[in-house]
Amino acid sequence: MSIPQSGGGPIEHRDQLAEYLASGCKPESDWRIGTEHEKFGYCKDSLKPLPYDGERSIRMVLEGLRDRYGWEPVLEGDKLIGLTLNGANVSLEPGGQLELSGAPLDSIHQTCDEVNEHLREVKSIADAVGVGFIGLGAAPVWTHDEMPLMPKGRYRLMDGYMQTVGTHGTQMMRRTCTVQVNLDFSSEADMVQKLRVSLALQSVATALFANSPFFEGKENGHKSWRSRIWRDLDPTRTGTLPFAFEDGMGFERYVDYALDVPMYFVYRDGKYINALGQSFRDFLKGRLPALPGEVPTLSDWADHLTTIFPEARLKKYLEMRGADGGQWRRLCALPAFWVGLLYDQSALDAAWDLCKTWDAETREALRKAASIDGLQAETHGVKMLDLARDLVTIAEGGLKARARPGAGGLIPDETHFLNALKESVETGMVPADELLAHYRGDWQGDLSRIYADYSY
Repeated sequence: MSIPQSGGGPIEHRDQLAEYLASGCKPESDWRIGTEHEKFGYCKDSLKPLPYDGERSIRMVLEGLRDRYGWEPVLEGDKLIGLTLNGANVSLEPGGQLELSGAPLDSIHQTCDEVNEHLREVKSIADAVGVGFIGLGAAPVWTHDEMPLMPKGRYRLMDGYMQTVGTHGTQMMRRTCTVQVNLDFSSEADMVQKLRVSLALQSVATALFANSPFFEGKENGHKSWRSRIWRDLDPTRTGTLPFAFEDGMGFERYVDYALDVPMYFVYRDGKYINALGQSFRDFLKGRLPALPGEVPTLSDWADHLTTIFPEARLKKYLEMRGADGGQWRRLCALPAFWVGLLYDQSALDAAWDLCKTWDAETREALRKAASIDGLQAETHGVKMLDLARDLVTIAEGGLKARARPGAGGLIPDETHFLNALKESVETGMVPADELLAHYRGDWQGDLSRIYADYSY
C-alpha cells in the first residue's frame, strides 16, 4: 500500500486532475522500471505470522534495516511503518506483508539487483532471530483471526469498510501478496495503448505467475486464489475497466472514473480522517462531510488514486497488478514480461493485435479462467497457453530490441530474465502446478512443508 502523499497546492479547477496524470508523460529516453514485491513473514518454529511488535516481529525487521543498512524511518505517530532509501521504499501491507517498492531504474538488470540486495538484507536480519519470509500469492494456512492488522490509520478504516462492499476484501488485505511493475508512457495516446494492452492481457500474467492454490490449509480449486479474491472485493474500484476500450479514452476519461470511486480517507497532519463512501466530486466543491468547507490538494488527489485497484492502474505511470507474489526468478520475470511488451513499439503493436478484437465479456472471462486454470485456461475461443507462448515470444523480441546490456556488457540484453516464463510455456506448468504436485506427492498433504521448501 502507498505511503501518504504530501505537497501540492489546493485544486482550483478540475483540469488539474487530468494535468496531474498527464505530467507523467516522459520521452522514451527517460522511461524507467519500478518493481514492487510483497512477502509474508513468519516465525520459523511455530510457522505463525509475524506480529507488529515483539522480539520476532515486523517492527524488528524494519528496525534492523534502519540500523544496519541505513534506511530512513517513516513514522505514523510513534509507530515505525516504513522506510525509504535512494528512491526506494519499504512499506507494510495490512497483514504485515513486507513490501519493497523499488526505485525507478533504467534496466531489469538493475531492478533485479535491487530485489536481490533487498532480500539479502532482510534475510540477514530475519535469520538471526528465527524469522523467515516466503513469496506466495496467498497465505496457504493462516486464518483471518491469526493475521495481525498493522498500526496504520488507513488500514483501520479500510478493514471495516471492506466488509460492507464485497465478500473478499479483508482476505486481500491480510492474506495476499503480489509482485508488480510500474512503467512509463510518452503521451496520452501512448498511455491509452499501453493501458488497453495491460488490461486486456493482465490475465496472461495472472496465469503465468499463478502461485496460490492453497488457502486455510487446503486446496482452493484455483491456481491463483489471490486473483479470485480480487473478483469479489469492491466492484466500484476493481476490474478490467471496459470504458478504457471505448472511443474518447484518455486522461480526462480516467478522471471521470476515479471521481466516481468512493473515497476512503483524507490525510491531514499525520492522521487519516474517515471519508468512507464520500465523494471526491463533493470534495472539489468544498462539500465533503469529513472536511466541510475545505477543497482538496493535489496530494489528496494522489492519495485517492492509490485507493483504486483495477488490474492495471493509472497514476503518473502505469501499474501492472495481475500477478501473484513468488520466488526470486519470478520477481525478475514480471518486469521482463511487461517491459518487453510495452517498451518497444513493434512489440506493443503486436501484443495489441492479439487482443484488440476482444470484447469486455472475453476479457473478463479470461481473467476468471486464468485464476482457476492458469495456463490450461480456455474460454471464448482463446487458449491461454497459446496466447502466453505468443506473448513471451513478443516480449523476448521487445527486450532484444531494447538491447540493454548487463554485467558490464557481458550480457547483451535482458532476455534471460524471461527464462522462467519460457519454461512455463514449454511445459504448461506454472508455480501453482508445482506446489500442487508436491502437496499431492512427496509432501503427502503436509502443507507445512511449503515453508522450508519455498522461503527466500
